[in-house]
Amino acid sequence: MTKKSAKPAAKPATKSSEKAKAPAKAKAVVQEKVSYIEKVGKAQLVELITTRANMTKKDAGETFNAVMDVVVEAVKSGKRVTLPGLGTLSLRETAGRTGVRPGTTDRIQIPAGKKVSFKVSTTLKAALKD
Repeated sequence: MTKKSAKPAAKPATKSSEKAKAPAKAKAVVQEKVSYIEKVGKAQLVELITTRANMTKKDAGETFNAVMDVVVEAVKSGKRVTLPGLGTLSLRETAGRTGVRPGTTDRIQIPAGKKVSFKVSTTLKAALKD
């Protein structure tokens, strides 16, 4: 059997102290949510944006979708997209080549194509070293 420790009742906060602590509390909530998430998908990003930017979930979702649409269209059209502090997305042409079909020794011709390239920013590289 374990004893449960009684927690002291929280003091009611005044309006001025609530406003002062709100940004710090929001950051703590975001850090808490991020710490247990192993994979951050769209739903988690929208929730984190909601908390960090103090917006509704609907507005955060629409904003996220708009940003993703703009990035995809820019990359499709061949433009480089720089995300400050994160990296750069660009479209690269791949040459046609000869490959080997897995499981057999058949030679196949792989056609030329396009692929998205991502180069990590030096800011992010430095942050990952810590």
